This record gives sequence, C-alpha cells and structure tokens, in this order.
Amino acid sequence: MVAIGMPGAHPAQDPAAPARRGWGARIGDFFGLSSSWTRPRPPLERRDLVLVAAVMGIGLFALELVRSVGAFEDTTAPVWGQWLAVASGALLLLWRRRHPLTVGILAATHMFVVGVTMPMVMGQMTLQVAYFIAFFSAVAWARDRRLMLLVVSGIVLFMAGWLLWQFTLGSGVQEILDSIKGRRRWGAFSPVTAGVLLTFLVNLIFFGGAIGGGQFSWRSARQRARLAEQAETITSQSAALQRQAVLDERLRIARELHDVVGHHVSVIGVQAGAARRVITKDPTTATGALEAIEASSRDAVNQMRGLLGTLRDIEGSMPADGSAEAGHRAPEPRIPDLPTLVAARRAAGLDVSYDLVESPEGAAEALPGPVSLTVFRIAQEALANVARHSTATRAGLVVRVRTEGPSPHAEVEVLDAGRPRPGTSGSGLGQLGIRERAQSLGALVDIGPRATGGYRVRVRIPLGESHVRHGE
Repeated sequence: MVAIGMPGAHPAQDPAAPARRGWGARIGDFFGLSSSWTRPRPPLERRDLVLVAAVMGIGLFALELVRSVGAFEDTTAPVWGQWLAVASGALLLLWRRRHPLTVGILAATHMFVVGVTMPMVMGQMTLQVAYFIAFFSAVAWARDRRLMLLVVSGIVLFMAGWLLWQFTLGSGVQEILDSIKGRRRWGAFSPVTAGVLLTFLVNLIFFGGAIGGGQFSWRSARQRARLAEQAETITSQSAALQRQAVLDERLRIARELHDVVGHHVSVIGVQAGAARRVITKDPTTATGALEAIEASSRDAVNQMRGLLGTLRDIEGSMPADGSAEAGHRAPEPRIPDLPTLVAARRAAGLDVSYDLVESPEGAAEALPGPVSLTVFRIAQEALANVARHSTATRAGLVVRVRTEGPSPHAEVEVLDAGRPRPGTSGSGLGQLGIRERAQSLGALVDIGPRATGGYRVRVRIPLGESHVRHGE
C-alpha cells in the first residue's frame, strides 16, 4: 500500500511574511492561492511519449520477472488483468501536464481499484513511480491552485481513510500478524504498532514528496516566467530609451542648426541689403558690410562643422596640425562669448545693450557647459527674432547669474520696444527651440508681448547644488 501525507504538513516559511500570520495564510502563500499567474498548458511532446513507453515497458518487464519467481502464486487475477493494470497506470502519464488534476484523480482511483483487487500488482515499484509522477504533476501543472488544493486534499484524505479502514475494520492487522508468525522479534515496538507506523510513514513520504516537489516545480516555473517577463520589459524599455536618446539628440542638433543658421543668415541678410543700397554711393561702407558677411559665413561654417562632428567619429582622421579641414570641432559658445554676439548684431544694424550681473564675481565663468550654452543660444535666437520679426531698432540683453543665496539661478532676458513687422511671421520653431532648451534644464519660460509695448523673452534656469559647488 502506498501512502498518505497531508498537504501542508511541512509548509514552507515565507521570510517576508509577518510572524503572526495564521497557518491558513501561510499554506495559501505556499500553494500560490492568491497568485494571478497561470502556468501555460504545454502541447503533447515527444518526451511524454518516451516517458509512457519507458514506464510501461519497464513495468511489464518487471511484472513478468516477479511472476517468474512465484511472488504472485496467491493472486487470483488473470495475467491479462495484471498486464492491463500496469499498462493503464503508465498510460495515464501521457496527459499529466495537459490535464493534471484529471490524471491525479484517475491515478488515485487506479491505485484504489488495483490495490483492492490486485494488491501485489499495485505494490510494484514501477506503478508506484507512475502514481508518484501523476500526483507530482497534479500539483506542478494545475492552473487553478484552489481547485488543485481541494483535489489533492481530497485524495490524501481518501487514502488516509482507506488505510484507517484497513487497520481497524479490514485485514491489515491480521496480515501483519501472519507475516511475523514463527519469526523472532528484535525491535522496540510491537509488530502491529511498528507495521501501522511504518505504513503511515511510507505514505507520508510518498504523498508529501509528490506534493512538496510538485509545488516547488510550480514556484520555480513562476519565477522563471517572471524573470523572462522582466527581461523582456527591460529589453523593451532599453530599446525605448535608445530611441528616445536618438530623438533627443536629433532635436538638440535641430535646435543648434536652427539657432546657428538663423542667426548668421539673419546677419548676412541685413548686411547684404545694406551693401546693396550703398555699393555705388559709399563703397567703403559696402566693403565693411561684405566683410561682415564673410566673417559671419565663416563663423557659421565653423559652428556647422562642430555640430557635424557630433554625428560622425572623425577624430581619428584629423590632420596632425589639428586644422579644421578634417572636421575639427570648434568649442561651443558660452556666456563669455555674448559680447561677440552683441557686436555682430550691432554691426547688422540692431542697437543691442548688454549687461551681465553676477553674484559672486566670476559666477558666469563657472557655470556648467550645458547651462552656459543654453543661455547663449536663447540670447542668440531671441536677438535674431528681434531683427527678423520686429520693427525695433534697439534691444536689451541682460544675463543674471547668482550662485549664492536660497535660489541660485542663471537668467537671460531680451527686451525690445518694437511691434511685429508685417509679413514676417515665422514658423514658430525658434520659440519652440527656446522652450525645449529650457525644459531640458527645468527652467521657467516667459515669452510674449509686454503690457507697456514691445516683446520679452525671459528664461530662468535653476542651478543645483552641484552647479554651485563644482561648476559642472
């Protein structure tokens, strides 16, 4: 006879579970009753056929060996019935993963029927292995964990009741007494006590091992599924981050191109118009305007090379003299370069005043590169917009940098007193670029007409503690 172990006889302790949780909650956690994960139903595979064939072949071969030594001399069941019992028990394993609970119930029924009609056949090792695999699979592959616990508990209780009946009302005790008749006894227990305890111990190990092993298999499968899902999520998020990084870099380059090209084309346009008007009347002035165009175009080319250098790895092909012909990346403009920008705008005909307010002195020089570049580009785009879209002939540029006090910040403000110039409505990309630059640094943006007339562009960039202490 084979045996019985109550589910939950050895519940696993959850280290994360509170110490005062009841046994019911612990058993529920162990069997995954509250888990939303469902183990996938696998298809019928070759290994299922191999397992059935192996168990059936070995079982029938072992049955004939046992019959050949005369172990079944008292068995009245026909030989074909013995063969059928072994073959049908092995055949159940074919569906153990697709229909685990059904196979578990049929295995328990098979064990009971064969145990009553052919106890010697039921006790064969091969059939016991088949029953163990069936009960193991019922726990490991059941998708409804509550139904699994109900079915397995029912099987265990039924088998326990069967054993109790055997030893109380059946022939179990008499069989033990008959087996020791004429033999000397050496143990510390009486034969009946030892036989009963040994039977229950074997059954406890049998069913407890099947239930515990099956639950371990189910939990391991769940963990593997979660790890696979997490790996897929990480892969998907990594790909999304890479795509976002590429998009952000494209947007950054687009903003740089717009600011560089917009500024220099605006200067070139104004100077070209001035040269055209005075080329016959005042050649000297025209020559100065053409020189400004040349300088602005050269500056634009150098800055364009710097931007293109971020797209191509060309450092290895640079000539030994470090010339810019191989794509030398010029340094990015910063706040100290604003006087040059202002001078270019003044030369283009826009009277620009510039003020730098620092606290303490030298704070602007210590700003991190991204912040300083952002301030420069915002000032550049704002002044270009004044020249292109406003009737103003004067503009004011103020940069305020404060790294001391409760709210350290860098602020750039461009003011003009003009009105929108007719027929010069732009695409809005300039202001969009300003807002995107500001957003990337968590800045506050104020863009729009003033109540007193004119237009204001003001951006305040908060400076973190690292900016203040380390200037990076």
